[in-house]
Amino acid sequence: MDESVNPSGSRNHDRFLPSGWLQHRCSQLTGRCKYSRIQQDSNPFLMFKVIKAFCNSSVQSRYGSVLDRGSLDFLWSTIVAIFLVGGTVGSLGGSFFADKAGRKGALIVSSVIGAVAGILFFASKVANSVEMLIGGRLLVGISSGLITSVMPMYLTELAPRPLRGPMGVLCPLGVTFGVLVGQVLSLSQILGNENYWPHLLACYLLPLLVCSVVLIFLPESPKYLFIIKKQPHLAIKQLAYIRDVKEELLDGEIQELKLEEQDNDDDKGDSWNIWRVLTDRSLLLPLLLVCSLQAGQQFSGINAVFYYSVEIFQKSGLSLENSQLATIAAGCCNLFMAILSIPVMAKFNRRTTLQLSLTTTTFFLVLLGIAIILTSQVSWMSYLSIVGVLGFVICYGIALGPIPYFIGSELFEVGPRPSAMALGSMANWGGNFVVGLFFQIMLTYLGAGSFFIFAAVVVALFFFVRFYLPETRGRDPAQIALLCKQGFSSRPLESPVNSASTVETFSVSDVKEM
Repeated sequence: MDESVNPSGSRNHDRFLPSGWLQHRCSQLTGRCKYSRIQQDSNPFLMFKVIKAFCNSSVQSRYGSVLDRGSLDFLWSTIVAIFLVGGTVGSLGGSFFADKAGRKGALIVSSVIGAVAGILFFASKVANSVEMLIGGRLLVGISSGLITSVMPMYLTELAPRPLRGPMGVLCPLGVTFGVLVGQVLSLSQILGNENYWPHLLACYLLPLLVCSVVLIFLPESPKYLFIIKKQPHLAIKQLAYIRDVKEELLDGEIQELKLEEQDNDDDKGDSWNIWRVLTDRSLLLPLLLVCSLQAGQQFSGINAVFYYSVEIFQKSGLSLENSQLATIAAGCCNLFMAILSIPVMAKFNRRTTLQLSLTTTTFFLVLLGIAIILTSQVSWMSYLSIVGVLGFVICYGIALGPIPYFIGSELFEVGPRPSAMALGSMANWGGNFVVGLFFQIMLTYLGAGSFFIFAAVVVALFFFVRFYLPETRGRDPAQIALLCKQGFSSRPLESPVNSASTVETFSVSDVKEM
């Protein structure tokens, strides 16, 4: 089962990001995320058979025991699942490290853990140790969990308000590219064979080395320094460096930082942590939005579609090799849509694009299920199933793929943000685990009807988004917090969607609270 996690327009942006410096640096660091995700068996075709054979051989030579089919399947399931366990642990750890070590510090911790994992992968065959393989999977899962919870938050905190959406997309873009690279490299003609599979698992060490050097020169989040660490002079200095302007030209952003600091201090009491975020009723609605969108990524069936794609392409008359190449082509479509989502996030509202993505994704899931069911009766249905696969991937990639990664940074203020992002990331990994655990059972008993289950989940997510997700593009998180503070009794859509004016958006009493 493939476990991969398939990844604003105001004027004068160049003065905020001179010569694309910030985008270039963050894209390089995002490469750390994308290559670590190569570990996720991104539809590696025959790779799992090669590694299974190694596991059997390792156990036999080290312990003198030959595994029967059931035992070998259990061991393989453990190797697969331990990655997701690591991802969940890393997601929760993201909250702790993001506050204690800083956003940049958390990324450094992730890099170190990822490097240890890569060494274990590379040495596992030489040492003939299945234990090293399992340890590497656990550690790379932890590293990836840290990345997916901290990186989107870091990018959006560095970016000026008009560019927060496009910058937030860089992390899922890196993930999507990493999945595609993993699909290509895991072909048996390249690294997906008996001789080179350790090189495949450890090849992300090369970009990790490059990104670790880049990481030294990246700035810490000014918001973190100003609001959490209480170092305003250093924060303003970093902000001036990022924007490439003199400090006296940053009055607007400095005032925004001061307002966020005041809101955070008023709410703080005890330090923010995961338990407090879970029990604070004013955060219930935004937390459910973040977690449902993150889990909805997985429950939409994106991994199931990629898993089923080879068989779908084969039924349409393609050979096994060509079916594998066609699946890689679907991965290219996914990458193209991730790239396209950058200008989309800059120009269009989150609610509109997300609802469009959910609607069209549902349509293609239903189309795919019907086409697969009727393939044996109507020959041309196999071609319609290809349309279903490609259509689903394209519609998923335009919004359902990228938005859940960064929406938490726009829904939450700086104080509760790390914990909320960690919980959202954990929901994503948990959804990944559940789909991986039950999809084979669903295929056995429901067959192509499984895609109707995924479609029903997407429909439910659509209505939740439609009624409760406020528009976040171009708006301050403090405004969003006021709109959502009454939980399900909130009316987040009653204020003007595109308003950036506090007077237009809130009542007088709410303005005074700010």
